Formats: sequence, structure tokens, C-alpha cells
Amino acid sequence: MNENVIVSDPPSAGPLMHEDLELLHEVALLTPGDSHLEMCIQCGTCGGSCPSGSAMDHTPRAIFAMLRAGMREEVMKSNTPWMCVSCYYCTVRCPQDIHITDVMYTLKNMALKSKMFQDTTASDFSKTFISYVENYGRSFEIGLAGIHNVTHLRLAVRLPNMVPMALGMLTKKGMSPLPPKRIKGMNDLKKILKRAKELEAA
Repeated sequence: MNENVIVSDPPSAGPLMHEDLELLHEVALLTPGDSHLEMCIQCGTCGGSCPSGSAMDHTPRAIFAMLRAGMREEVMKSNTPWMCVSCYYCTVRCPQDIHITDVMYTLKNMALKSKMFQDTTASDFSKTFISYVENYGRSFEIGLAGIHNVTHLRLAVRLPNMVPMALGMLTKKGMSPLPPKRIKGMNDLKKILKRAKELEAA
């Protein structure tokens, strides 16, 4: 049965939209555990709690309303999941116990598979980070920042200001040493990651 739902800031739409729950159920199914996604009451606590909310083109509650309305393309193109810093503050404060951060990870994966996202800056950063974890068991800040800056930022302009900060962090052991070192038990980690991928595929 179709019902009207109020959306706080949907793109290219009025304040009322009809429900199309297929997309909402798909996201809930792809999110590990019980996401409680269907329990959203549009209170806005998540957006009000988010430290990177000002950089998002849609608030989390708007994304959830857009999911309920079946707005797949708009959600996949949104930068909201990519701006999530995984602090879980929204999840902790949500009165409905919605696993918001986990849902954002699901939306990232869906966006990558759909290839609908427009700006590759955040997705490339995530892929580089994951590659370091898969190969070394940890992040390698110098490599991560270096690849990101060379690929997406004007390195020649930023380099003079970055070098003193990087040297300071290295001397104070605020960044991983050169060259990157693998963690102990790397083989065990690879088995865990392999099993996680198998479960995701299933």
C-alpha cells in the first residue's frame, strides 16, 4: 500500500513522495545484521550529530527517505556515504537503533558496483586504503596521502606546506615508518578477509 512520506531535502522533488520500498529492502538486506533501516522516523538526530554533515549533499535522514521513495539513481550519485567518517556517533544517538554507519558502507558498495557515483575522489581514496590493509594489514599514511594528492589534488601547490608537516609527523612517529611493514599474522588476516568476501558474495 502506497503512503506519503515527508522528505527533508530530496533533490528535484516536492515535500511529498510515494513509497517504493523495493530499494529500502534491498539496502537493508545487503547491510550486515539487522539494520533497523525501516524504523527511521525522520527525527534528524543523525544529521545533527554528524561531524561531516555540512559536506554532505543530503542529510542521512533524507537519504533514508529517498531509499523509501525508490530514488536509486539520486542515492547512488549522492556524496553522503562517502563523507561518512565512520565515527558511529549517529548510530549511538539514533533513537531507533538504526545502524546508520553500516548502511553507509552498504551504499558505498552499491555505488561502486552501479558505477553511478560522479566524483571518484572518495572512492579512489577508499580503494587505496583497502589495498594497503589487504597487503600490509594496516594503513600506510605516506603512501595513502601521496597517491591521493598526486591523483586528485594540485600537489605542486600543496607540497611546500605539506612537507614540514609530514616530516614533523614522521619524527614524532605520528605516521607509519618507511617502508611500510606488514603486521604479524598477515596470513590469518588474509583468511579473514577472504571469508568476508565470500560471505558478502553469498
